[in-house]
Amino acid sequence: MYQMSQKEYQGLLRIASDQIPFGIYALEKKDYAELRADKCNSVAQLKSLTRQFKAQGYKVYSNGR
Repeated sequence: MYQMSQKEYQGLLRIASDQIPFGIYALEKKDYAELRADKCNSVAQLKSLTRQFKAQGYKVYSNGR
């Protein structure tokens, strides 16, 4: 677990977004955030994975299309 300022976190999100051109790069829930590297092979796979995380209450950050 690592704590950082909101400004640092926004910078990390920008970097993570650049690294994952097609997939999920971060999740958020209340005071918790997780950087991920879920690369997807199709739009259907990305949508399915996004729905799964949203059903668990996460805000999903992803790049697609």
